[in-house]
Amino acid sequence: MAVEALPSNALRRPRRSRPTGHSAASNGVVYVVAAVVIVLMLAPVAYIVIGGFRTNSQITDSPAGFPAPWVAKNYVDVLTGGLFWRLVGNSLIVGLLTTLGVVVLGLMASFAIARYEYRLRGAMYALFAAGLMFPVTVAITPLYIVVKNLGLTNTLAGVILPQIAFGLPTTIIILVPFLRAIPVEIQEAAEIDGASRLGFFWRMVVPLSLPGVVTVGILAFIGSWNGYLLPLFILNNPSTFTLPLGVQQFSSQYSVDTARVLAFTSLSMLPALIFFSIFQRRIVGGLTGAVKG
Repeated sequence: MAVEALPSNALRRPRRSRPTGHSAASNGVVYVVAAVVIVLMLAPVAYIVIGGFRTNSQITDSPAGFPAPWVAKNYVDVLTGGLFWRLVGNSLIVGLLTTLGVVVLGLMASFAIARYEYRLRGAMYALFAAGLMFPVTVAITPLYIVVKNLGLTNTLAGVILPQIAFGLPTTIIILVPFLRAIPVEIQEAAEIDGASRLGFFWRMVVPLSLPGVVTVGILAFIGSWNGYLLPLFILNNPSTFTLPLGVQQFSSQYSVDTARVLAFTSLSMLPALIFFSIFQRRIVGGLTGAVKG
């Protein structure tokens, strides 16, 4: 049987279309705009960090200049003082307990919404979704009255409990798709093997939804760490201040020492920046999984 030879042009690889001048110009404009936006976002942060290495006289003589010479005394004074570390400790306690409460309660509520059929399941999910549109600024006055009646003002618990409540809507919205994506066959096999509902929850659901759990935990911790309005209303005792409140107090107390205030502010930003830089891939991966689910 004769085989016809293919024409020579059929064996050639298709040529890739080269970008036209219009598309190249468009890409250039996008890169320029992105670079301008990045510079505008990073410029204030860079000014604060560099300003901490200057003296007050240098800032007065040249507000936008560079340190000449570089002085590390401001950062050393802040790090060797007890105020900064006390504020970091308070923020760490509030952030960790808030994250624990948000993850545990959010995971259990998401499990009930995602895996079981009952009459008010849709209404419950809609209620948590509506919580995303209910900012803390709207509820701050009645919330303060409730916390005061419970005797939790000037305590870290008075900040932790409301933060857990306001963190649950986001947590449930993210975790429900993860739990719904778990195949029903896995749950049926676990029940055949004698696993209870709690056993299936701890042994199967928690490990399978770990990417989403890590994501909501990181978001809850960062939100708690950067929280300012709620601690401002609840905490009046400087010994219980969190880091954002401490920055404001320090700025008012040392308002004439601009360089020291800049050093304190830059050190206060550093933990959140490091934490987010380490776990940013986890956040993106978890949110992507929630969208796919």
